[in-house]
Amino acid sequence: MLSRVAERVYWQARYLERAENTARLLSVFSTLLLDLPPRTKLGWHSIVEITGTSEAFDDRYKQAVERNVMRFLLLEKNGYSILDMLEMTRENARTTREIMPSEAFEQINNLYYFAKENAAKGIARGPRHELLEEIILRCQQISGLMASTMSRDDTYNFIRLGRNLERADMSTRIVDVGSGNLLPALTNKDLDIPSKEPYENILWMNILRSLSAYQMYRQHVKSVVNAEDVVIFLLQDSQFPRAVTHCLSQLNHVLADLPNHSRVSAQVSKTLRLLKRGKIQELLEDGLLQYIDDLQVEIGAIHQKIADAWFLPNK
Repeated sequence: MLSRVAERVYWQARYLERAENTARLLSVFSTLLLDLPPRTKLGWHSIVEITGTSEAFDDRYKQAVERNVMRFLLLEKNGYSILDMLEMTRENARTTREIMPSEAFEQINNLYYFAKENAAKGIARGPRHELLEEIILRCQQISGLMASTMSRDDTYNFIRLGRNLERADMSTRIVDVGSGNLLPALTNKDLDIPSKEPYENILWMNILRSLSAYQMYRQHVKSVVNAEDVVIFLLQDSQFPRAVTHCLSQLNHVLADLPNHSRVSAQVSKTLRLLKRGKIQELLEDGLLQYIDDLQVEIGAIHQKIADAWFLPNK
């Protein structure tokens, strides 16, 4: 496989997964608006920070209000919105059509035009949930189609690399939703709120649902939803497909079938060790944000090792 083809296949998988997970992230916020009391405000700028787009957003908007954030992450031509992610997915799929199922490109193409025609509707709260759910469903259908129709060769290996690395990165970011300053109203002493716990539990429950993890959490953890168990499940569980540990373990399985993988494998193993060492109970009290930042740095280093091994010219 040519280096440029491998890179396009890899990024096609990453962009598709990023579009799905950004839709999941926006869905968490939209659902919280319905579940929390009217006086509880959400820190909308936090969602921009979680996606790593603060600088671009702040250059364009003076206020991080709901409408501005939704426009920025749904439909604007800025390189970060769901619509742009799907356009880049489509372009990478178009240039590699000869090595992937034609049905997959057709579905990617249809998803892009569906989003292009309907993304503006998501600015309003009413149709937003249906739009985001449809995008998530169609992304899952495309991933399922590829999983069930592609030979397990280098092409599919690079798809798996891109999908699992992006999923690991975005799962850490979605956990960040629960540990960030998303419920500033709950710290307002002027409000008569006897306990933050019920509202925080609602937050963590919606985070599980954003990753389609709620039923698996209840089945395997067998505990009421609480911050510690949710973070352990989403970061350290080895069996749930969207847990970070599982995603990185899948990378090791894929790397074993690719040449020149030693440096990438070493970085994946280093990141897994950081995951396993994390004492979540202590980190929740003080330090979870920094721990997640450290994880994201290590996950970024995995991408760089992949690029050095297979995409960038030899130095």
